[in-house]
Amino acid sequence: MKRNLAEFLGTFWLVFAGCGSALLAAGFPGFGIGFLGVSLAFGLAVLTMAYAVGHISGAHFNPAVTIGLWANGRVNGKDILPYICSQLLGAIAAAAVLFVIVKGNGSEVGSFAANGFGELSPGGYGVVAAMVTEFVMTFMFLIVILGATDRAASPGFAGLAIGFALTLIHLVSIPVTNTSVNPARSISQALFADGWAHAGQLWLFILVPITAAICAGIVYKYMKSEPIK
Repeated sequence: MKRNLAEFLGTFWLVFAGCGSALLAAGFPGFGIGFLGVSLAFGLAVLTMAYAVGHISGAHFNPAVTIGLWANGRVNGKDILPYICSQLLGAIAAAAVLFVIVKGNGSEVGSFAANGFGELSPGGYGVVAAMVTEFVMTFMFLIVILGATDRAASPGFAGLAIGFALTLIHLVSIPVTNTSVNPARSISQALFADGWAHAGQLWLFILVPITAAICAGIVYKYMKSEPIK
């Protein structure tokens, strides 16, 4: 139960801080933080919570990460569903709080920082570009996570590596899909966005990150199967 609470809180903070920065601060007149600020917000959110609760739950905060770690052999199968449920609840709770805040000055909800492709992509990128982007970004994110948390890695620096990796991911991919690499983040924002167009595209932001995470877990397991000489 403690691990599930840690995953709930970590995912809540990731979605609240990351998506909140996009909704409230990115385009603020004269003082907006833009894509760079939003990218840093996501990275700092996962970095801070990795050090806050990583020793309790492992700091997944993302269903794709949990499944990727399972594919690598680091997570027991019985822990997958409780972790994912906690992550989804944390993300939805964060989106609900953001919804209340955004409506606080009479603003329209709009796309609510939801992920999308085609006409719902910030840069108008199509489905193939979105799939390739989400696959590559999630795959590399898992490789960083697996490497940084490996027993052979330098202790104490995993949170920094993972936080900076998520920042880099957002710097590249916000224009393409608004950056998912996290099904919980995608689902929570789509639930509160105006209309159901974003919800109709959720399949990509669930299927592709999970597939990429599984591939990364298998690839890293292969790389570690050979002794370092």
